[in-house]
Amino acid sequence: MKLVVLGLSLSSSWGNGHATTYRALLKAFAARGHDILFLERDVPWYAGQRDLADPDYCRLAFYRDLDDLAGWAPEVARADAVIVGSYVPDGVAVGEWVQATATGTTGFYDIDTPVTLAKLARGDLEYLSPALIPGYDVYLSFTGGPTLRRIEAEYGSAAARALYCSVDPAAYQPTGEPKRWDLSYLGTYSPDRQPVLERLLIEPARRSPDRRFVVAGPQYPAEIDWPANVERIEHLPPSDHAAFYSASRWTLNVTRADMVAAGWSPSVRLFEAAACATPIVSDRWDGLAELLVPDREIVLAGNGEGGADDVLAALDRPDAAAIGLAGQARVLAQHTAAHRARELEDHLLEAARRAALVTAGRAR
Repeated sequence: MKLVVLGLSLSSSWGNGHATTYRALLKAFAARGHDILFLERDVPWYAGQRDLADPDYCRLAFYRDLDDLAGWAPEVARADAVIVGSYVPDGVAVGEWVQATATGTTGFYDIDTPVTLAKLARGDLEYLSPALIPGYDVYLSFTGGPTLRRIEAEYGSAAARALYCSVDPAAYQPTGEPKRWDLSYLGTYSPDRQPVLERLLIEPARRSPDRRFVVAGPQYPAEIDWPANVERIEHLPPSDHAAFYSASRWTLNVTRADMVAAGWSPSVRLFEAAACATPIVSDRWDGLAELLVPDREIVLAGNGEGGADDVLAALDRPDAAAIGLAGQARVLAQHTAAHRARELEDHLLEAARRAALVTAGRAR
């Protein structure tokens, strides 16, 4: 299969979780024998922070603007499948161009589904419009559960299918690092996540000054009052993630508000930490128990004021290592990039068969 992907970024993981998702998925997709071209908008904030210049599993090319993108029309027209990702700059115009140019299967890969739907509901068409959705042969969603039916019923998608994030077990595994922190968190600053981070990490740090905590990720405002026992790491490249998790006795998973409301929206960090056998304490949302079994493969903290108590209780659990190993076993059995690549292939082939049946029916 010849696949073209137009995504937010493959070259830079700075300030976004898209890059690690695409890297794991496309590496595994290429391992299934497919040919991949990734087209990325050349923007200065990623150009100055690139940590993958020349992937060995796909071609990576950059375009300056929509006029420059048009030069890739022959590649898009010849492709068996073309996927446009969420948060692509000028995504509506890019999507219209892809749907007009491609002759194979077209798909939209939403790595931010609840955020996307909230934006559409308030008329924010930053990278997707309601009119574009029926034109994609398949809507691939980071969110599963009831949201898939909503995308089909309310927005006219021909097929909405879950394509959760995943982990590359070759890149994420225990490294044997000595434990440095009792609780870690890895994630870019987000205003809707910050209150949960305050409740589930900063408050436990204040109440437990003898323990060590760390928050890694960019864009946190300077005015945040970090306790003295909370270390800050401004940016942690993916190559250092496994060592970071391995040095953590526990790690925290925090979910954006729109994704909590939708449920069935696992973060890539959830699978990456679990693959490193690091025990996870997480906020609660519908669908999480279908991915990792509470109290056996993950520990859940309450979303109210008692959340800090739940975190501190987790840090005292004697079975932390067993929870980490159980979470690792589940993720390696069901949530690796190889699993997702096979699902992607199935979804694209299903969409191609469905489009062929529609075409044949019109011909008759």
